[in-house]
Amino acid sequence: MLGRGRRMRRRGLVAGAAVARHHEQGQMEQMQQQSAADQQAAYEAGLADAQAAAPPAAPPPATDPMDAKIAEIQKLATLHDSGALTDEEFAAQKQKVLDS
Repeated sequence: MLGRGRRMRRRGLVAGAAVARHHEQGQMEQMQQQSAADQQAAYEAGLADAQAAAPPAAPPPATDPMDAKIAEIQKLATLHDSGALTDEEFAAQKQKVLDS
């Protein structure tokens, strides 16, 4: 059996180790929080830099209504050639496109 003095010292050592471990955990959590905050700040700074450096968006190309009609008729012709549209259906759909 341990003497009273030895038990007291042992309790003191165990308590001291627990306090040290708690202190280390607190420091680790603080470092992790700081690291996460640093990473977020770096991300936001990089995002701001990328947005500032990005060239302005090009205006959409001018679309010619006739080009759209030609493309639609070509799609209809492909359907007609594959047999999905009859001659009558193709003619009717083509006329709709041309009239629009």
